[in-house]
Amino acid sequence: MEERARRIVETAVELAEQGGFEAVRLRDVASHAGVALGTLYRRFSSKEDLLIAAFELETFDLERRVAQRPPRGDTASERVSAFFAMATRGLLRRPNLARALLKAHAAGDPQLAKRTAAFNARLHDLVVAALRGRAAEAAPPPNESERLLTHALTRVWFALLLGWAGGLHGQATVIDEMSDCVELMVLGAEQKQRLATA
Repeated sequence: MEERARRIVETAVELAEQGGFEAVRLRDVASHAGVALGTLYRRFSSKEDLLIAAFELETFDLERRVAQRPPRGDTASERVSAFFAMATRGLLRRPNLARALLKAHAAGDPQLAKRTAAFNARLHDLVVAALRGRAAEAAPPPNESERLLTHALTRVWFALLLGWAGGLHGQATVIDEMSDCVELMVLGAEQKQRLATA
């Protein structure tokens, strides 16, 4: 991301941290970032577009943290649970920002579908790396079983995060329920694989 666009996104992050989704008004973002409103619109088509870019920066940060301290565990389910716990704590450490990012991600804007899909693909790579116990960049593409498992797990995680954002439960519940789902799904996938090769 070029320097001016990064400054715009970082300004949106600051405003979202203070007041959530509603505080990210494009005119205010432009003013605080020291750019013309037209300059902002040339780079970002909407508030959601801007917050998806902020979500991408959060994902870069998660990738960096995972590279420095890979999720630990003796089994695939332990490593994947550790990954989702790390990702949850990292995202929810700034609650107002997290709610704004989740709202933008769930907005369903067709124009942002490609960017959202790219973000999801990077998340899937991190989950597959945790499953295998190796670095994401060194891993070959997922097999069909890994692909299906990863899609299911990330969908459960987003559902739990949306529940958190709506006040249905706290961060500990997201982590605990995600861990339970990981154990069930990973063990089920392993059992299916054993039956298929028997």
